[in-house]
Amino acid sequence: MLERGSQWLRWEPHIHAPGTIFNDQFGKDSLDAYLTALEEVTPTLSAIGITDYYGIDTYDKVRAKKQEGRLPGCHLLFPNIEMRLAIGTVRGNFVNIHLLIDPSDSDHVEQISNLLGRLTFRVDDQDYGCTAAQLIRLGRHLNPLLDDDRAALAHGSQQYKVSLDDLQKALNNTWAKNNVLVAVAAGADGISGIKDAADATLRRGIERFARIIFSGSPNDRDFWLGLKEGFDSDFVRTQFGALKPTLWGCDAHDMAKIGKPDLDRFCWIKGDASFDALRQACIEPRRSYVGVSPTAGATPSQVISRIEIKGAPWALTPDIGLNSGLVAIIGARGSGKTALADMIAAGCDAFPDTYNGQSFLSRANADGYLAGTTVALTWENGGDPEVRPLDQLGHNAWDGSARARYLSQQFVDELCSSSGMTDALLGEIERVIFEAHPTHERDGTVSFAGLLDLKASRFRNAREREESALEVLSERIGVEMEKTKLVAVLKSQVEEKKKLIERYAADRAKLIPKGSDKEAARLSALTAAAEKARSNIRYFANQQASLTSIRDEVSDLRTNQAPEGLRSLKERHKAAHLNDDQWKSFLLNYDGDVDTVLADRQLAAEKSMASWKGSVPMLGPVEVPYVAETANLDQTALAPLEAEIKRLEKLIAADRETANKLGAISKRIAEETQLLQTLAERLADCEGARTRATELTMEREQGYQRVFDAILGEETVLKTLYAPLMAKLAKVGGTVQKLTFSVDRAADIGAWARRGEELLDGRKPPFMGQGTLQTAATPYFVDAWEKGGSTEVSAAMSAFRTKYQDDLLAASKVPKGDQSYRVWSRNFAQWLFSTDHISLRYSIDYDGIDITKLSPGTRGIVLLLLYLALDDADDRPLIIDQPEENLDPKSIFDELVGLFQAAKSNRQVIIVTHNANLVVNADADQIIIANVGPHPSGALPPITYVSGGLHEAKIRESVCNILEGGERAFLERARRLRVTLDG
Repeated sequence: MLERGSQWLRWEPHIHAPGTIFNDQFGKDSLDAYLTALEEVTPTLSAIGITDYYGIDTYDKVRAKKQEGRLPGCHLLFPNIEMRLAIGTVRGNFVNIHLLIDPSDSDHVEQISNLLGRLTFRVDDQDYGCTAAQLIRLGRHLNPLLDDDRAALAHGSQQYKVSLDDLQKALNNTWAKNNVLVAVAAGADGISGIKDAADATLRRGIERFARIIFSGSPNDRDFWLGLKEGFDSDFVRTQFGALKPTLWGCDAHDMAKIGKPDLDRFCWIKGDASFDALRQACIEPRRSYVGVSPTAGATPSQVISRIEIKGAPWALTPDIGLNSGLVAIIGARGSGKTALADMIAAGCDAFPDTYNGQSFLSRANADGYLAGTTVALTWENGGDPEVRPLDQLGHNAWDGSARARYLSQQFVDELCSSSGMTDALLGEIERVIFEAHPTHERDGTVSFAGLLDLKASRFRNAREREESALEVLSERIGVEMEKTKLVAVLKSQVEEKKKLIERYAADRAKLIPKGSDKEAARLSALTAAAEKARSNIRYFANQQASLTSIRDEVSDLRTNQAPEGLRSLKERHKAAHLNDDQWKSFLLNYDGDVDTVLADRQLAAEKSMASWKGSVPMLGPVEVPYVAETANLDQTALAPLEAEIKRLEKLIAADRETANKLGAISKRIAEETQLLQTLAERLADCEGARTRATELTMEREQGYQRVFDAILGEETVLKTLYAPLMAKLAKVGGTVQKLTFSVDRAADIGAWARRGEELLDGRKPPFMGQGTLQTAATPYFVDAWEKGGSTEVSAAMSAFRTKYQDDLLAASKVPKGDQSYRVWSRNFAQWLFSTDHISLRYSIDYDGIDITKLSPGTRGIVLLLLYLALDDADDRPLIIDQPEENLDPKSIFDELVGLFQAAKSNRQVIIVTHNANLVVNADADQIIIANVGPHPSGALPPITYVSGGLHEAKIRESVCNILEGGERAFLERARRLRVTLDG
């Protein structure tokens, strides 16, 4: 199996060994026990830095033992030379500095001796080198009584101090530059011990000089990575030259301390057990970590640890391990890069059956080259490999069964096409917005649309109801205003009718003979009483008709409306999960026994009407009255009153002809009186219309406000839905903060004005010509409709109507006297108070530009922002084919590098790329290099994959050759661009 690239391994960079010059508490003849203790350390030590003061004697002893087969789990043993600078600390000690040396060169021991020999320490006008012999000489010079070499060595080492300038000069040679890394302690015996303000420059000089910081403090690690608030990466680079890794060791001087740093602050380096891995950590300090275990990465169950291509003779390296972090697949065009990505996606059921026919799998299947070929994926959490055939691709990339997300070039192109904003990209954005909500806040919905509908339906329904109510109110106001126009006419008709009745009464009086005054008065009283009886009969007849209509409506509600309303309610609110018995409680019905009320009132009305009608009396002599003189005429039924009126007419009349004429006039008076009463009722109704219209207008204004309350309610819902994502954007920071979401009200005042102009005569001022209405309305409505609350909107409408309503009505296309003016008036009111031109829209901006107006390349950045930075609900492997497509190199470096660096700490990311920034600056954990051989006829060409990490020289060379054109091309570009390359 090809290796998995850079892995977290435990290092012990700072540990003393038996024979160490100072504070040696290991005991005599303890080397074997010491080695055994190292071998038994858990977690295993893959790299060990044997530390001693001013020399490597203990390193040599341990190295000799390793060459004999000890420390089999340790693959790198290197010397760590500890020195003290001639710079004091507040504790009265001196700053500790370490030289970590690459042991790769066979002559590294000799080179170290040469290096140390170039250092000098001047005492009493004598210079002492930093070798064992010179240190012994120094010890005896300072204490002539010391006759033991080891005691003299220890005393000389205790007094020896290295000048910073001297050390820097000694390290200023080719071998030292290539093989020595300088580390400085951060604690009280290191740079933190330099407290005086006057020494700030000196301290900064030491920190710039050091490549590594020895510290076990998480705060120090954050500072040197540029993660501490107020001290970002730019600050650290400016002040100290570079970001720096923090390492830590047990600093053991006795057996009990071996491999046991305080608080279990173990040292981890990502790479392999090589000094090159440490160099790479100096370039990318996040490759170092101090803690119980390495930084948490992707969830093991969501990490592909291995891919095996079976039944494929063309795959010369069919077994490939995959890193859990960022995997970069590179190679020349046509070398098999995308082929590997396709196969990994197919193994995850993430390869769509509608994929581009030009893809490797599609073309190879079309030619029959993949018959019998399978891919087996092993997941990091264990279990048997999952096998998928490569010649039977039938899963959709976006269904729930896919174990990875595959962003193919075709998918990205479709989502970010130049033809405009696509539903697919909006859908992906809305999915991320939805998944930013905790599960318990999703209320059982499974999509953004479902959650929005659930939260906003109340306000949307309220808006619909209020808009419908506004139309009804406008219709009623129109009707009432029409009634006000009838008042004068009805008043005139009432007066005319009164005069007509008076004339008929005068005519009737003339037909009555002289001397019949008493009979005439009686006839007049009977006529008045008969009219009152008829009025009462009409009252109860109308009551009966209304009661019958109510009974019909009750029946309709129970038979049709209520059952249908319940069915509709159940359909809209299935999620309520009520049973049938519970739903029955929501069946609409009338409160109280309406059937009894209707029956009782109907019976009472029938009785009252029958009572007022009365019975026609038996015909008798004309001299005998049908109604007694003493009877209360106001309580007498109509039938006897009419019989008595006819009897008196006959009695009074001189002859038959006069009697008939008198009867006809009395009948006409009765008819006209009834018409007068109807006109009077209509007049009273019309006279009250203005008051009712005023009340209805106030209701309409309140309804108009309620429409906007509903709009504002939905607007608040949308903002609430975006809130978790906005909080996440603020938390993530960096490039992601260029992405913003906003909810706005959009008022298409142009469309509203054009609809209004259709109702107006454009030849009448002040609305002459197209656009004049919009110009007049804009100052009143735009801000109110788009930014104001319901009160501001209502005030704007009131101000506009005060200013222009008379002009608008005067500009009607229909004359006021025309019968169709009422229809026009209704349409005018419905237009004026309409709100269908106002909508809510949410805007997604990147760097202040609406996403619909971005270039396809920049939309690609937005898409990657979603998947790399915001879509943390999806922890499946993310496979991307050439994410840099359509992007310029600067955008890739500025926008994408940081995203990939952050994303790989949470999920496995596999990319196919031609861009060096995404491989080198994003610090890919594994590089897979694809190579293709000659293409034989009738078969696939042989494909070979090579795997490794950036800590490996051969991999770095391949990256440079493939992505930069080789070292010479890279350096030549730098020369022509006049870019100075350090080292």
